[in-house]
Amino acid sequence: MNISILSLFPSMFFSPMSESILKRAIDKKILNVDIFNIRDYAKDRHKMVDDAPYGGGPGMIMKPEPIFDCVEDVKKQYKSTNPSINTNEIPIILLSPQGKPFNQSIALDLATKSNLIFICGHYGGIDARVEENLVTESISIGDYILTGGELPAMIIIDAISRLIPGVLGDESSTMNETFENNLLESPSYTRPHEYRGFSVPEVLRSGNHKEIQTWKKQESIKRTKKNRPDLLEKAQLSSKELTFIKSIDNNHNSL
Repeated sequence: MNISILSLFPSMFFSPMSESILKRAIDKKILNVDIFNIRDYAKDRHKMVDDAPYGGGPGMIMKPEPIFDCVEDVKKQYKSTNPSINTNEIPIILLSPQGKPFNQSIALDLATKSNLIFICGHYGGIDARVEENLVTESISIGDYILTGGELPAMIIIDAISRLIPGVLGDESSTMNETFENNLLESPSYTRPHEYRGFSVPEVLRSGNHKEIQTWKKQESIKRTKKNRPDLLEKAQLSSKELTFIKSIDNNHNSL
């Protein structure tokens, strides 16, 4: 996968891309990340990338010209290395608090793409013509405001890169994770089996794989019901699992 990031602060990405799983993916050439400084595409001698908004209002707005020019340059570079590519099909993603909420389903979809372009906003926002005429989709990582799109871009890139075949050492490690089938992951334990009087559940040490799987599914349901009950409405559950949820409700009501 090729990822191009458009940012006013490229150095913010150097450390995250030089550590852990992302570094290994880049070293193995499974993932290629190029970072473009939007300011390099400003044409005036002061390299201005923002201006006051029409109609007044607080803050400064990022100008459209450097962003459009930068995206066009990125597409030309893709075309030069792969003449058969249709650059109009490359997703161009704007990181914005007004975008659709990012989730695991979106991560799974983006992980199937060969090329992605991320635009990191900053200051008081971006000229609306960028979103209206250049961007293919806007994504938000939550209902709060950050100083720029760099951190959201890092989060999304981390989430999708680990889903690319070959990035993780064990491909099965992404199965049955939190948000798979709209359920949170069951609790995990390791040695020692007792620590400060707290013990690992006996079922996990029983060796009975069927009972362990049943326990994990029930604990997953319990966690989801406690922390993210909204997800249960979309989860695909068996009749036994639905009965288990009712038993949780009944036990709670009897307290």
